[in-house]
Amino acid sequence: MRRVKLDRIDRRILRDLQDDGRMTNVELASRAGISAPPCLRRVRALEEAGYIRGYHADIAPEMLGFSVTIYAHVGLTSQAEADLARFEKMVGDWPEVRECHMLMGEADFLLKIVTRDWDAFQRFLTSRLTSAPLVSNVKTALVIRTRKRLPGVPIDEEPDDEEDDVEA
Repeated sequence: MRRVKLDRIDRRILRDLQDDGRMTNVELASRAGISAPPCLRRVRALEEAGYIRGYHADIAPEMLGFSVTIYAHVGLTSQAEADLARFEKMVGDWPEVRECHMLMGEADFLLKIVTRDWDAFQRFLTSRLTSAPLVSNVKTALVIRTRKRLPGVPIDEEPDDEEDDVEA
């Protein structure tokens, strides 16, 4: 396994790809201040080390008729690891659930659910989520408007004081 230590150039590459994953290698290299071949090698190393998990298109949900976004706090009847994993696997099979986060606190999970309309959400809620094994309670919040939605994390070119080595 390769050991990757992030430097200023790697951080710039990550930041630029996070902002625009379709950027050409030539443009990426130019922004990073290096030539294209070493830039491509760095990108491949960042992929192999797990810093870059994949590439995707940012699709506008409303353009495809998905007008309802709901966040649901879900409480389970059991917090045994096998039951948590069973719930995660179950929601992983539901296309309406776009994100699933296990929480510490009042709720066990936070789900981001996207549906075409309110009726479709209500059907999902009653036929799948609230009737699912282990689910004891669900509290929902309807998204009215989204003003900010950025992917990834804030990446500075200069590393923090923490060690930035990762075993790939």
